[in-house]
Amino acid sequence: MSTIDSLKDRKTPVFSPDDVTVLFVLGGPGAGKGTQCERLVARYGFAHLSAGDLLRAEQDRPDSEFGDLIRHHIRNGLIVPMEVTIALLEAAMRAVLAASPTKKGKFLIDGFPRKLDQAIKFEEAVVPAKFVLFFDCPEDEMERRLLERGKTSGREDDNADSIRKRFRTFVETSMPVVDYFEAQGRVVKVDARPEPDQVFVATQAELAKRLSDDVVA
Repeated sequence: MSTIDSLKDRKTPVFSPDDVTVLFVLGGPGAGKGTQCERLVARYGFAHLSAGDLLRAEQDRPDSEFGDLIRHHIRNGLIVPMEVTIALLEAAMRAVLAASPTKKGKFLIDGFPRKLDQAIKFEEAVVPAKFVLFFDCPEDEMERRLLERGKTSGREDDNADSIRKRFRTFVETSMPVVDYFEAQGRVVKVDARPEPDQVFVATQAELAKRLSDDVVA
């Protein structure tokens, strides 16, 4: 049975939340998720897994069975089938845990889940998340940041047409994820409009309220 097929059929999480702490990091394209994740990694030792980076690496990997499919979806601003993304995330988590002397880990999963069915499947098959860390930023500010980044990033989706497609996709598919977790009291919302230093201070304060000392010591 393939990894994808076994994941589709799995109904029990492979990791225990006692051993594995997961924060889903969401925000529109250009909200500053990557910058804040880098700082959280440096300060607290989280492992940062970017769903987008994993997908981009997989599409460029020679002989990848998913390469063409991923490339088509990214180019058109579409969401890659969830089993592919979850399989890549689980494999990356296993690699981190295998290198940990305690076999425990804490993860920032950036840019995932992009849809409600992804959230439900990940929690069902991999591990329940602690909460969603949501960086809230207006669309006009996100567009300004992305167009600036596109001058140097080399990413084919940092252009005005792709950016607008990504905004529409985020609002239509990812905001219901935020609403779903918010209804369960599992959203930490941070204003992403200020400068990165100010956003990080606010993020630290929120994490201190919600996570145990051994996670954010």
